[in-house]
Amino acid sequence: MAKDKKDDDIWNDETLKGLLKDIEKSFGKGSIHRYGDVEVSSKQEVISSGSILLNNAIGVNGYPKGRITEIYGPESSGKTTLALHAIAESQKTGGVAAFIDAEHALDPRYAKRIGVDINNLLVSQPDNGEQALDILEMLVKSNTIDIVVIDSVAALVPKSELEGEMGDQNIGLQARMMSKALRKLNGIVAKTNTTVIFINQIREKVGVVFGNPEVTSGGRALRFYSSLRIETRKGETIIKDGEATGNKIKIKVVKNKVAPPFRTAIITINYNEGIDNENEIIDLASTYEILDKAGVWYSYNGEKIGQGRENTRKWLQDNPDKKQEIYDKLYQILENNNK
Repeated sequence: MAKDKKDDDIWNDETLKGLLKDIEKSFGKGSIHRYGDVEVSSKQEVISSGSILLNNAIGVNGYPKGRITEIYGPESSGKTTLALHAIAESQKTGGVAAFIDAEHALDPRYAKRIGVDINNLLVSQPDNGEQALDILEMLVKSNTIDIVVIDSVAALVPKSELEGEMGDQNIGLQARMMSKALRKLNGIVAKTNTTVIFINQIREKVGVVFGNPEVTSGGRALRFYSSLRIETRKGETIIKDGEATGNKIKIKVVKNKVAPPFRTAIITINYNEGIDNENEIIDLASTYEILDKAGVWYSYNGEKIGQGRENTRKWLQDNPDKKQEIYDKLYQILENNNK
């Protein structure tokens, strides 16, 4: 056991000073330092999800920078929409975004409708899993990209599997490929402060009698290295005038290294517009009395803004400055609640 020493005595110890000097000589300046010598922000940097309800469920008002996030769920449960909204939010603040389209299924028209600047989005459609992960590593290493989305893990098929025959020799190839890539990637993501979002599917294990048969693709590595894991489930269909216009999406934060886990949210995704954040703002602003509701009328700062929810929603769309003002008030309330 080390002897008790005062701080000054510890850091003036010649053996310790020599050790630190040798490490920096071998691995470069800054490879080791005293934590107290570095200015550390107590606030986690984030990219907004585009949904105030999802931001609140995550607990830090968005997807954490310098971390890996996994969004997973069954088909048609809003996974890609959530990822595209994150890209749009990053671009709004001047961020550079990349989309690795391993599924070759990106719809640029839909992405544009929900706010993605398609003309300035970097897109790659790799031939195999290794190529996709190599491109991802190069993008993150460059320290010029703010957010990278990979759609999806299930489509990251190893080259040898694509070129070979179906058989037992291919079992576990994807899991090994993902494990190798993520071991390298995790540290680089932290150093470059990049937000990396993997989209993943759920599949069912064969022959499971007890317990949950559902499992995500790609093995255990992504579950381990992800700081944030978000599960999405398709909820009720939204019907207007006899037509389906959207879906409720049930969200659960199943792993969270930046805030308490297991929070939930239910958000609405409209088929042509993406996340319905106007309705989210109406609900939360009414709850926190930023908006006043008397009968069917909604008011803001003593002024009537809409008769009924739809008219109030339209007012928010037509008055983006006021919408942002209300959003900022909600953001402050929720941030204080999460402290």
